[in-house]
Amino acid sequence: MTDISCTIRTAAASDAPVILRFIRELAAYERLDDEVVATEQDLMRTLFGEQPAAEVMIADTDVGPVGFALFFPSYSTFRGRPGLYLEDLYVSAEMRGRGIGEAMLRRLAALAVARGYDRFEWSVLDWNESAHRFYRGLGARSMDDWTVWRVDGESLHALAAEEQ
Repeated sequence: MTDISCTIRTAAASDAPVILRFIRELAAYERLDDEVVATEQDLMRTLFGEQPAAEVMIADTDVGPVGFALFFPSYSTFRGRPGLYLEDLYVSAEMRGRGIGEAMLRRLAALAVARGYDRFEWSVLDWNESAHRFYRGLGARSMDDWTVWRVDGESLHALAAEEQ
């Protein structure tokens, strides 16, 4: 599993500051620092409020939290079954290569199976070849025939305005 002592646990509301720190570190790694607008209050409300939008697991070692995974259910109409979508997986730079990311992915795969989900998906930036190699090594495959599309910001509001 890991070559250091690592515990993977469900995040608690008290983890909001560390989750936000990991989000910022991930954004810096992905060269997207300027896109992080989330606050601790946002995370408290959306992850630990009345209707959580996602779940979070924290990787803990004897030096404290070193990584996180944020995920939520998805759904396949073709399969008629839910799946698990991994929004973010992050391990602190100094702790990479020690099996922590793999342990987190294995835990999430086991969770998906236990919940009766039949797939586990995530997105990876095209330029992140080290992540591509890592995921392929675990048996994952790229869905090259699919392109992610997004509407957000002003475009989202303009599209929603047409409904009114």
